[in-house]
Amino acid sequence: MSRLADCPAAPPAPARISVWRREIRATLALAWPMVMTNLGQNAMTATDIIMMGRLGPITLGAGTLGWSLYFAPMIFGLGLILATAPMIASELGRRRHSVRDVRRTVRQGIWIATLVALPIWAFLWFAEPLLLLMGQQKELASEAGRYMIWLQWALLPFFWYIVLRCFMAAMERPGWALVVTFCAVAFNVLANWCLMFGNLGFPAMGIAGSGLATTLSSVLMFAGVALVVTIDKQFRRYRLFGRFWRPDWPRFAALARMGLPIGAIVLFEVSIFNVAAMLMGLIGTTALAAHAIAMQVASLSFMVPMGISQAVTVRVGRAYGAGDPGGIARAGWASFGLGVGFMALMALVMIAVPDLLIGIFIDASTPESRAVAQLAVSFLAFAALFQIFDGAQAVAGGMLRGLHDTRVPMLYAAIGYWGVGLPIGGVLAFRYGFGGTGIWLGLSSGLAVVGALLLARWLARERLGLIGPR
Repeated sequence: MSRLADCPAAPPAPARISVWRREIRATLALAWPMVMTNLGQNAMTATDIIMMGRLGPITLGAGTLGWSLYFAPMIFGLGLILATAPMIASELGRRRHSVRDVRRTVRQGIWIATLVALPIWAFLWFAEPLLLLMGQQKELASEAGRYMIWLQWALLPFFWYIVLRCFMAAMERPGWALVVTFCAVAFNVLANWCLMFGNLGFPAMGIAGSGLATTLSSVLMFAGVALVVTIDKQFRRYRLFGRFWRPDWPRFAALARMGLPIGAIVLFEVSIFNVAAMLMGLIGTTALAAHAIAMQVASLSFMVPMGISQAVTVRVGRAYGAGDPGGIARAGWASFGLGVGFMALMALVMIAVPDLLIGIFIDASTPESRAVAQLAVSFLAFAALFQIFDGAQAVAGGMLRGLHDTRVPMLYAAIGYWGVGLPIGGVLAFRYGFGGTGIWLGLSSGLAVVGALLLARWLARERLGLIGPR
C-alpha cells in the first residue's frame, strides 16, 4: 500500500482557495531570499570579470579561460551536495522536531563536499599545462595558471557554505544566507580592489589577487553561515559540528546516490551551453558577441525560477516526508505556476523592449556594435521562447528532487540536452544555414524536451500516488 494512500476528503472550495493562497505565500517567502542569494553569487563573478577587464585584454582572457576550467568540476560538486536539502526537508516533514537525523545529513554533506574537493584540486593544480594541451596561447595559459593557484582553494569553503545554506533552506529560514552572501559580495569588491591593484598598502598581485579575493570571500561566506548556525537559537539546537569526525556511511551512501544524478543533470545542462558558445564562435565574432548578450539577459531572469526550484524542493520534500499528497501537489503546482508565469512575463519583456535590454551591455549607436545589436535582437526573440521552457524544466526538476527522484531526470537531461538540443542546433546552424538562430532553436528544443519529460514524470508520479523515490 502507498505511504500516501490515506487521503482526506477534499475541503470545500473557499477552503481550497485559502490553502492554495497559503502555499503560494509560503513559497514566495522561501524563494525570494534564494533568488537574491543567487543574484549575489552571480554579482561576485561579475565583479571579478569587470576588474580583470581593467587590467587589460590578456588578463581578462586568462581569467575567462581559468574560470571556464574551474566552473565545470565546481558545478558538478555543487550539484552533488545539493542533495542535502531534500533529505533534510523530508526528514523534517516526517518528524518536525528531528535533530539527530538532520545533524547526520549535514555532517555527511560536509564529508562529501570535502572528499569531492580533493580530486578537483588535483585537477586544477595543473591548469596551465592543461590549457596548453588544449591549444591555448602560452601567455594566456600562464596567467590562467597563476589565477587558478589562488582560486582553487575557494572550492572547499564554498561547498561547505552550500551545505549549510541547504540546511537553512530546509529549515525554511534562508534569509541568513542572503545576508552573508551580500556581505561577501561587498568584501569581494574591496578585496579585488586591494589585491589586484595594490591599494591600501597591499601588493599588486594582478590576476592572482582576484583568485585570492574569491578564496577569501568563500571563506567569509562559510564562516558567516557557520557562525549563524552556532549562535542562532533555532539553529544551535542541532549542534551541526558536534562529533564531526564520526562517519555515517549509510547516510553518506544515501546522499551520494541522490546527489550524483543531480550533479550529472547540472553538468549536462551547463556543458550544452558551453558547447553552444563554442559553436557560436565558429560562426563568427558578431554571432558570439550577440549570443553572449542574449545569454546574459536570459541568465539574469533564470535566477528567479532557479530560486523557486530550490524552494519547491524544500516545500515538496517537507510534504513528502509528512506523507501529505495534497501538500505535495499544492507545493509542486504553485511553484510551477510561479516559475513559468514569471518567465512568460520576461518573454514578453524581451519581445517588447529588446533594444532597452541590449543597451545595458552594448552601445548600439557605434558602427562596430550595430551589427551585434541587430543580431542580439533576433536572438532575444528566440530567447523569449527559450525562457518559458527553461523555467519549466528548472522548477519541474526541483519538484522531483523534493520526492528524492533524481536518477530518471538525469537520463531525461542527457536525452534532451545532448540527444535532442545539440544535434538540432548543429544541423540547423551549419547544414541548413540558420547560423546563430539555429543554435538558439536547438537550445530551446532541448529545454522543451527536458521540461516536457520532467513534467510527464511528475504527472505519472501523481497518478501513482507518489509512492516513494525511484
